[in-house]
Amino acid sequence: MENLKAVWVDESRCKACNICVSYCPSGTLAMRYEPKAIQGMMIEVLNDKTCIGCRDCETHCPDFAIFVADKGFKFAKLTPEARALSQAIKENNFMKIKDEL
Repeated sequence: MENLKAVWVDESRCKACNICVSYCPSGTLAMRYEPKAIQGMMIEVLNDKTCIGCRDCETHCPDFAIFVADKGFKFAKLTPEARALSQAIKENNFMKIKDEL
């Protein structure tokens, strides 16, 4: 059986606009440096097991580059730690934190 993920990115469509990261309440998403990408950055799913399935990233992506599993998927609960990580990522200009999770 295929290993299903809560959230995934089509990097060929992503233009690194940070919108999905700005909406993510659980610290699941962040930007990483990617020299081969047009903007020099790319979205990264840090840990799909922290995704709460809110779909804010997916619905706000202007490039249709991020996808969230269907409602039947077993999503995580939003924890204080995940909320704190999300805030730290936003304060770090949407870039991933070296010591995350």
